[in-house]
Amino acid sequence: MIIIHPLIHLHPIQHISGFGIYRCVVETDDPFVDAHSGYYKRIPHGDTEVTEGMRSETQLNAARRLKGLRLLILLLLCVLCAPVVNAFAQDFKTVAPGVEYAEVTREIDKQPVRMNVLRLDLTKVRLDVVHAMDAAIGLEKTSAIATRHRAFAAINGGFFRMDDSIWAGDPAGVLQINRKVWSEPNKDRIALLIFDGLNRQTIQIAPIPTKKGLLEAKISPAVSITISGINRERQDSSDVVLYTPKFHRTTLTNMKGIEIVVSKGVIDHTEKYLGNAIIPTDGFVLSVTGNLAMFFARMRKGFAIEITELGLGTLNKHGDLLVADDITNGVPQLIKDGKIDITWEQEKTTKAFVETKHPRTAVAKLKDGKFLTITVDGRSESSGGISLTDLAAYLLELGATDAMNLDGGGSSTMFVDGKVVNHPSDKEGERKVSDAILVTLRTERGKAPKGDKH
Repeated sequence: MIIIHPLIHLHPIQHISGFGIYRCVVETDDPFVDAHSGYYKRIPHGDTEVTEGMRSETQLNAARRLKGLRLLILLLLCVLCAPVVNAFAQDFKTVAPGVEYAEVTREIDKQPVRMNVLRLDLTKVRLDVVHAMDAAIGLEKTSAIATRHRAFAAINGGFFRMDDSIWAGDPAGVLQINRKVWSEPNKDRIALLIFDGLNRQTIQIAPIPTKKGLLEAKISPAVSITISGINRERQDSSDVVLYTPKFHRTTLTNMKGIEIVVSKGVIDHTEKYLGNAIIPTDGFVLSVTGNLAMFFARMRKGFAIEITELGLGTLNKHGDLLVADDITNGVPQLIKDGKIDITWEQEKTTKAFVETKHPRTAVAKLKDGKFLTITVDGRSESSGGISLTDLAAYLLELGATDAMNLDGGGSSTMFVDGKVVNHPSDKEGERKVSDAILVTLRTERGKAPKGDKH
């Protein structure tokens, strides 16, 4: 309970760590005020309680005047309480058409927590997912990706492989750019889906099922081979991976498989147990291990192979697939349909990941149709990080109807108007990441330049 005045207290209705919602309650024995409901009680003249000291009409009128004065004073005090009750509403400032920005510091569990928030009007800006170096693997700072693509703002995107290998930057889940699948879904995890429109984009936050047959190699009208991965490290047993020109100059594979080099839709040649085949700019390479390797090894030059790509998206009410323009991965869902619903078990992460205070990056759809991005600093004395439970509560407070967590920790970065505005936690400063979500201002004609993401 917060005491604003001896007559007025704020009682908590809901309280989650550092965040609360309060109700103004009048605490008084005044017979003209209902002390239990917290609202003023209007008493008709005929129902006014008259005490022993209020026998005369003059005394009764004086009591009524006193009641009115008391009600006026209490009303003014409740108005003064409003800043306390509304302290959780953030003050955004407009920094560009359709872009509102806020810097917030809260105390959670006796630690300061520093947050940077962008609220975006998707009729005035557009969003694009872009991979580091415009290639399927590799790492690049969020600020560098944004600068190369002339974006006004950006945040880091999905989870990725982060090690010292040549595979660093390989997305750890789904990635789709300009309706082309760059990386397959993983563990039915949550994803951010962006659908382009003429004058605005629409956003969905939904899990992407891990599909078999997402990609197929059609060898004849009657024979199709399921491709198990795209532009990732090939496994040494029973794997079929498609490598496209966006991946690298070569497949970077070892000598434990068969590689079919396809140019202009037909087999150019087959490499047996050599590895690291050159990827033709007008084709692709199928790298195969296990039982299927011998099947592909018998295929001859000039044989046609067609890749069937289903694309990823969501189903409309008629059951038709709506292919998203861009998708990036995350884990886990935080809010669904206006309620906190953290699906860490379904998405096969850990409770510790949810409860531990880390730097975070997240996105949310808002009730008013706007889109929100947020970074939370952590791992320092000036900002202690945040659990996903507290982050979800704060996003709900800001009006989120659906929300998800993106890659965080040292990756958490927000770039606005030419500079990084948060404080990345790595001691080296801003971390190189796999992909970023870029915010570009739309032109006067209502469409922002999309740029070359292919």
